Amino acid sequence: MAKQEQSGGSILQFAPFQSFVDEGFWHRLSSLKLNKLGIDDSPIPVTGFYAPCSHSQVSNHFTLLSESIPSNESEQCSVPAIPRSNRNRCSVPGILYNTNTWEAYHALDKKSLLKEEAKKIWEDIHTGKAVEDSAVLSRFLLISFADLKKWSFHYLFAFPALVFDPPATVVGLKPASQWFTLEEADSVSAACNDWRNSNLTAGWRDLLRVPNAVGWELNKGRHISRVINLAKSMDPTMLAISAADLNLKLMRWRALPSLKLDKVSSTKCLLLGATLGCQVARMLMAWGIRKITLLDHGRVAMSNPVRQSLYTLDNCLNGGDFKAMAAVKSLKEIFPAVEAEGVVMAIPMPGHPVSSQEEESMLEDCRRLHELVDSHDAVFILTDTKESRWLPALLCANANKITITAALGFDSFLVMRHGPGPLNSTHDLKAEPENALSADMDSLAMADSGAERLGCYFCSDVVAPTDSTADRTLDQQCTVTRPGLAPIASSLAVELFVDILHHPNGIFADCEIADSSNSGSSEQPLGILPHQIRGGDRESEKRKRIPAPSN
Repeated sequence: MAKQEQSGGSILQFAPFQSFVDEGFWHRLSSLKLNKLGIDDSPIPVTGFYAPCSHSQVSNHFTLLSESIPSNESEQCSVPAIPRSNRNRCSVPGILYNTNTWEAYHALDKKSLLKEEAKKIWEDIHTGKAVEDSAVLSRFLLISFADLKKWSFHYLFAFPALVFDPPATVVGLKPASQWFTLEEADSVSAACNDWRNSNLTAGWRDLLRVPNAVGWELNKGRHISRVINLAKSMDPTMLAISAADLNLKLMRWRALPSLKLDKVSSTKCLLLGATLGCQVARMLMAWGIRKITLLDHGRVAMSNPVRQSLYTLDNCLNGGDFKAMAAVKSLKEIFPAVEAEGVVMAIPMPGHPVSSQEEESMLEDCRRLHELVDSHDAVFILTDTKESRWLPALLCANANKITITAALGFDSFLVMRHGPGPLNSTHDLKAEPENALSADMDSLAMADSGAERLGCYFCSDVVAPTDSTADRTLDQQCTVTRPGLAPIASSLAVELFVDILHHPNGIFADCEIADSSNSGSSEQPLGILPHQIRGGDRESEKRKRIPAPSN
């Protein structure tokens, strides 16, 4: 408090606060905005803190901390209750107006907002609330715009102060007993026992009119916003995680409020085949998947980097790196927070005989593949040959795993989800004899639950898969497809997987077919859930339009 000399007394003045905002406050605000508020820009009650100081030359620092913002939705309806036991950490109620756009921030009526907060102080004085809790006399106002894409925050504080006309003065400070005797105090009270009955009475002050208010904090001597950018101080990995999740969280604001990000991000995915697996892995990361396992036994060839996005020329040198390991390394370089693992292993295939010396190794590969399927929530079968998809398809049916198959032709593709298996139990192969795996597969293939189930990739076949790689020319040995089909099929496979996660029946969901009668009428947030998606460049509709020139 400061005093300025004037005739008849000293003008009562108060030193303004100097604001300081801890980084934790902005992190809490960002989380609240992204995860709960969305486009809701309603005022948010907040709490500030200061330490009283009796030295007029020392400014009082006013601080906002992470706990200044309510931690849950129920607390947003009222000012958070802050313990007042610490005299060096006094709490003050305030209000935060956080706008959705930069234009809305500049369009705020600062004069009206300040007047509204001053009115609250004036009402608290009249109702006696200020006597019960003096903290309400120091109410504050904060306006802000949070650019969550750049981690930049623009803000401006106001500490409303009532301006009286004439100004309040301090004639002197004495105990009340030294001003009036008991009899004099009674007579004064009696003389001022009622309101004046006319506003024309000389010397009458309208106590119902809210005094004018000042209080917007100055920045470099002007009423301009302060700016803080947290990107420079954040750990690059944490910044990458935040940026990667930003678009997904923004989906829940308006486009897809029912998006189950926690369910999607916690799903463990196994990718069989690191050719299509390159693009599938990247799409999974874009959806927030963090646990990805890539299985492949091939090496990176010189022809791979231009078509498969996770490989570079360096991966082709010295005979080529293993595809699975090179892909995992690239995934971690793209997004350090991903928990990716590479497995170098060949998938046992029907029609490919093995020697007696390779039999034990082949059975070990079967067991290992079985363990990988069991330890993951979803399996993407992305291998190049039909027979390499057979054993994974049976294992996934046996374990009732979410299973997606993607296959390419020259100018066509197939993406499909597998239905649940007829058996509900998963067998432990570790404790079974070596021939138990084939027996288990036989029982699965012959079982019939009697219920309507969706088929798998092989359910329409009438013959067992055979060796499709023998006696093939070079153009038949390589995966000769139109380059654009691989990313299309990979993206559709991941989108189909996300659709399954959001369907209430999951893997047991029936096939939904869009036609003219039910198009767009699905009750599911992501639309209909098909069994198969087939497409090709030749089948796609191409419209030729010739726009008229502008005059």
